[in-house]
Amino acid sequence: MPDLSYPGAPESLIERWNQRRHALGHPPGKALPGLDVDLAALLAARVPADEAPPKGAPAPAAKWHQIRGELAGHTELAALNALLIAHLRKRHFPHHAPALFRRIWVEEGPALLAELSPRWLISSVITFGEHGTTEEERRVGLAMNVFFSLMKLCEYERLSSGLPADEPHTLHRNPALTLPLDMPAFSLLQGGLDVNLLAQLWQMAAAEPVAGPIATHLLGLLNAESRGLFRRLATMRQDLRGRKAARAARTAPPG
Repeated sequence: MPDLSYPGAPESLIERWNQRRHALGHPPGKALPGLDVDLAALLAARVPADEAPPKGAPAPAAKWHQIRGELAGHTELAALNALLIAHLRKRHFPHHAPALFRRIWVEEGPALLAELSPRWLISSVITFGEHGTTEEERRVGLAMNVFFSLMKLCEYERLSSGLPADEPHTLHRNPALTLPLDMPAFSLLQGGLDVNLLAQLWQMAAAEPVAGPIATHLLGLLNAESRGLFRRLATMRQDLRGRKAARAARTAPPG
């Protein structure tokens, strides 16, 4: 086993991160529109379903074609939002890209909330973490970035268990096993870690008018999701309460 999960950190991590942050290109004549672009017109137009990249398309423009292919049939505004996200993840991007991205969510946020999949909504809200105009926007974006990134890692690792995403773990735990970094154990019945985490995120998002509605919408979807960590915890908690209640009923004195 390695002594470190990431040898050479943090320098090695930052180097690998920056290798993926080269500026995006675009096909000829397909640069980002200006800040004053007509958003209503983009919302009314659709990405052609049969749009195909031209043969021999240069590699720097590959992301442009990939995004439009993925969002075929969606509005042109959804495609522009996705292209802006892709640009804003790089070290260099068109100077007006942050302002255009924010304008889209200020003026047409409800329409995109109704159209975009959770995948693109997550990408949208975390973009505010680095490119929000206000401290509150950036705080919401950064918090949701950490939250969904760690959740994705957790759910990915769980796939190795072979259990379906909606099947909770058993309630048998070895008390000799401890958490890393000497963290205190989590109590399924008495602990409030999941509640504290979600309540703070929800409260912070509810108070912010631009990035906040994306975050609250996603948290609502997560609350209704039957195949995630929080539903499994809720199921395990309910099961444990049922077992304790049944045990108490069996041992209660008659009459």
